Amino acid sequence: MPLKKLLCAALCAALCLFMFGCSGEEQPGPGGSTTRRAVTSGELQFTQPAEGAPIATISTTMGDITVVLFPEQAPMAVENFTGLANSGYYNNMPVSRIVDGFCVQTGLAAGETGEGKTTWGQGAFPNEVTDALHHYAGALATANGGAGGTGNLSQFYFVQCPQGSVSKADAAALKEAGVREAVADTYQSAGGAPYLDGQDTVFGQVIAGMDVLDAIAAVSCDENGVPAEAVTVNSVTIGTYSAAVYAPQSSAQSAASASSGSGESASSSASASAAS
Repeated sequence: MPLKKLLCAALCAALCLFMFGCSGEEQPGPGGSTTRRAVTSGELQFTQPAEGAPIATISTTMGDITVVLFPEQAPMAVENFTGLANSGYYNNMPVSRIVDGFCVQTGLAAGETGEGKTTWGQGAFPNEVTDALHHYAGALATANGGAGGTGNLSQFYFVQCPQGSVSKADAAALKEAGVREAVADTYQSAGGAPYLDGQDTVFGQVIAGMDVLDAIAAVSCDENGVPAEAVTVNSVTIGTYSAAVYAPQSSAQSAASASSGSGESASSSASASAAS
């Protein structure tokens, strides 16, 4: 290849690396975080939700947090949560416990005695444990108040562990203990609380508002984790996932690919028609 062409090819390659490499670095972290690194994982909680998948937006006095729900993996937990949300039970509910670097918990009305209620008006329901869902940072889980995993009611919490909370050595230990490699690797990348797996039910994952969750976790609290200044859940709204809203870049790329594919097909058809 002539020197001039080689130089042109090298320049093009450098430009592509600069353009796409930089855009890759600017991708938001999990849950739309602007401070956490992006997580590449094939685990369900880090896979783009299907169009129309159920979601919930927890609107707080510090901003909104949106989660995708997993009714196939945790049907009772999702039914209970969505039923209570649709009834308005979570409206104007205080965030009751904050442990920065671990969790943010709510789901018990101010002044309410006991551990909460269920949408069915009956006793607590048991854990729904599955290897498809884990306590990664950003996970939404039931706050289990009973022995033997039977105390699930209205209370829930977000896992708020930082990235780096599961070290390489920790991930290796998980693998040695029989944890799937992909799970251990995702814990190492995203952070989380692997010791809680099997202890309660994960039924959702933050897809937007992770910065809000981190901000809530940073609020000053007393020794019991109660916020010094009240943080309130204004409402919980149930809806459906739309890539155009929550993953516009991905949606635009898909549309462009489809358009490009249609263009190529049309061009091929025109060429074939002209040849005949």
